[in-house]
Amino acid sequence: MSSLNIATRALNTNLAALQVIGHNIANVNTAGYSRQTVQLQSAGYQSTGGGYFGKGVELATVERAYNAHLTREARVTASAAAGDAARLERLQQLESLFPLGSNGLGTALNDMLNAWSNLVASPSNSTARTVVISRADAFSARLRDTAGQIDLLRNSTQQQVGEQVGALNRLATELASVNKRIIETAGGSHTPNDLFDQRDKLLADISQYAQVSVVPGEGGTANVFIAGSQPLVLGTQTGQLAVQRDPNDSSRINVMFQQGAMSSPLDANSLGSGALAGTLRFLNEDLQAVQNQVGRIALAASEIINAQHRLGVDLNGNMGGDFFVPLGPALGLPAAGNASTATASASVSNPTALVASDYELRVEATGFTVVRLSDNTSTSFAALPAEVDGLSFDIGSGPAATGDSFRIRPFEAAARNLQVAIASSQNVAVASPVLVTPATANSGSLGVESLYAVEASANLTDPVTITFNADGTYSATGLGPGNPPPDNPGPPASYNFTPGQPIQLNGWSLTLRGSPTPGDSFDIGAAPSSAIAQNAGNANGMLALRSMATFDGTSLSDGYVSLFADVGGRVQNAKFSAEFSSNVALSAEQARSNVSGVNLDEEAARLLQYQQAYQASAKFLQIAQSTFDSLLQTVGR
Repeated sequence: MSSLNIATRALNTNLAALQVIGHNIANVNTAGYSRQTVQLQSAGYQSTGGGYFGKGVELATVERAYNAHLTREARVTASAAAGDAARLERLQQLESLFPLGSNGLGTALNDMLNAWSNLVASPSNSTARTVVISRADAFSARLRDTAGQIDLLRNSTQQQVGEQVGALNRLATELASVNKRIIETAGGSHTPNDLFDQRDKLLADISQYAQVSVVPGEGGTANVFIAGSQPLVLGTQTGQLAVQRDPNDSSRINVMFQQGAMSSPLDANSLGSGALAGTLRFLNEDLQAVQNQVGRIALAASEIINAQHRLGVDLNGNMGGDFFVPLGPALGLPAAGNASTATASASVSNPTALVASDYELRVEATGFTVVRLSDNTSTSFAALPAEVDGLSFDIGSGPAATGDSFRIRPFEAAARNLQVAIASSQNVAVASPVLVTPATANSGSLGVESLYAVEASANLTDPVTITFNADGTYSATGLGPGNPPPDNPGPPASYNFTPGQPIQLNGWSLTLRGSPTPGDSFDIGAAPSSAIAQNAGNANGMLALRSMATFDGTSLSDGYVSLFADVGGRVQNAKFSAEFSSNVALSAEQARSNVSGVNLDEEAARLLQYQQAYQASAKFLQIAQSTFDSLLQTVGR
């Protein structure tokens, strides 16, 4: 009987090994599957008078090829790669909104500014005036279209965040179900390999959306913590994530962690890596920064052009009005917990000093603090209004309470709302309210390049005479208060002169080129109304705006270049990060697969090995049975 038992055990054991090999081959392309192998052991022995005889072989267990360290590394690196890939995908969509060439925002900006050159040559030409308006219309339309596309991209990204949160919740529920099944198998002498594979696959899928911490639980279950310490899965219990509008800013969303009746917002940075973290980073950092830069172009350009246009004179002899519809102050969004009904606002005080950022105004016991949210720079004041980054912050509608705060977004709606205010070519303020007249006795080569108003000074049209001295300096008579002091106290008091460098006095800017001779003089005063049709002074002022340092030292005409460089830089950095993290994840997965993956060549060799063992066991069983039958026949006679 022992031979029959040995043969039967060998047959069953080798059949089990063949079943495991077949299971491996069938799952060669199954994601997350770990190769399984049979562990064999001796069935023991029996003692007889002739010695100890073995009882054959038996199956000890079925093990899966698994390395906890490599599995964790593959999960963590894949999470980083998924986050970088998600951010890059969205950044490339954002980059497509900023083309170069004739369709670019930069071309529209420069076409608008350069259109004034036609009015320098022909101030009263109605066609040239109409072109200036149409170029401004095209610029504002391009900005509105870009802002609209950014809004659409934000909406679709927020929808994607909701889908990712839903996927995370579904995976957490599935993991809790697998945990339950693992617990039900606990206490046995064998491990549920396929359940463990399902567990690890779900952990990897969860990590595709956010970085998680995994703590082993009962019987091989997995407890999952997200955002540092929030329990997404505890045994068979799950928490839930939800998407909620930011109560302090309806254009933003928060990811909330919900457990029972408790709900708390998650810091996007605490999610670490994963597609959800990468998408939120794009939404809260990249998209917002680029929208602020687009809004800054709109706000700065409209403020600067409006200010210069108001200093000119239109074809009807009236001082110019606003060229663009004024965008007005940005109203602060009060925090949900504010104790007062006070309001806050920020208006432009210096358009050349604007920083593309949102701000937070905080009311404190000692005064007020303005926080620039792009880099968390804080500036404190004892009272308001106060200026920060070219913006004047103020509190209105009653006193604010200590602890109140307001989120102020000066650039959020600027591009979306930009409109041209000028409807008639007659109202384009081309002329300057001041005129320069060279003295008839001038003998030098000095000529007038331009004269235009640069500020609304009370002494703008007061008669002023500039006379050049023998040392090349000039003296000015008739100046009002508030002008820069002379470079040389004299006598006579004089200013240094550089050809081509503007002379700015009494609120006007005069540019002369050439070489003066002693005694040359120029009279500056109010422009007569009869000269309006041929006066292009303010058109020269508009052209001069092109080189005005406006955007962090960059000229107004090059404002789009800095915007595009920032977008391009973000895309390139994201592309490098995505490629690098993808390669790291690929290497980590390859290392895990080398341990846990199914190799068909190895399985084929093992299949042949156990097939031969099975056939040998069957042959041995046949011989044992034949021998036993012969013995029975002999004994029975």
